[in-house]
Amino acid sequence: MPEWPDLELYRAAIENRLVGASIVSLRVSDPFIVRTVDPPLAAFAGAAIERVRRIGKRIAIGTAGDLWIAAHLMVLGRWHFAPPGARPAKAALFTVATSAGDLWLSEQASRRKAAVHLARGWPAVAALDRGGIDLFACTAAEFAAALRAERRTVKRALCDPAIVAAVGNAYSDEILHAARLSPLGLTSELDDAAIASLLAAAREVLTTWRDRLRRAANGGFPERVTAFHSEMAVHGRFGLPCPTCGSPVQRILYADNELNYCARCQTSGRLLSDRALARLLKDSWPRSVDDRP
Repeated sequence: MPEWPDLELYRAAIENRLVGASIVSLRVSDPFIVRTVDPPLAAFAGAAIERVRRIGKRIAIGTAGDLWIAAHLMVLGRWHFAPPGARPAKAALFTVATSAGDLWLSEQASRRKAAVHLARGWPAVAALDRGGIDLFACTAAEFAAALRAERRTVKRALCDPAIVAAVGNAYSDEILHAARLSPLGLTSELDDAAIASLLAAAREVLTTWRDRLRRAANGGFPERVTAFHSEMAVHGRFGLPCPTCGSPVQRILYADNELNYCARCQTSGRLLSDRALARLLKDSWPRSVDDRP
């Protein structure tokens, strides 16, 4: 799922290409992708694009007359851009055709989860937001209050859009590694110093990756948006050496996701219990990274 660095890249790329352009039409090839009926698609024809904003994990495109197109990409949705004279691919599910080129959305999934909402006025867009705190607009005290509002593991809290905005499975692994915190530690047990460190790590990791992805795009529209990068510290790097201490990266598999961490850097060498494997291995389950063969 695209997270803060990818979404900021999308926001800037769309803003640079489309602000000032006029919408020719909105085209839909899969009716399930658009979840609203008012305003109608035709209401956007001829409207000038004035601004592009990110709200949570949504990209919102605002036009004259305060009409908005807000899209949540979910896991496999992606934005693409076809310059003037080029046509969107057949995979386009939703297209914003403009005088400056066509912005279109694809989703490589048989079951559609990505969603586009058309709205009148910014309050209608804001109502779609889950309410998670903006890591770059909050104070350490506000961040602490958001984390401690419910008793959660830190990993789960960072991934919950009602607690923290625009962070998911991949970058939460990277943030927790940078903060040297256990992903299964409880938010209610973090002291103020640990929370301040976590906030600083989150800002550093997210901005570093935004800048790295921006350099990789080299002025082009971001097309290679993925949750896995070989330069990441722990996410998707099970068994490979931690770049900080050299110990093998550990993981816990659950549902459709995986949790990645370095035992030596984040849990004082203790291996976190993977319930399925622990149940299978029973007394043979290693307790620390030094016990693992």
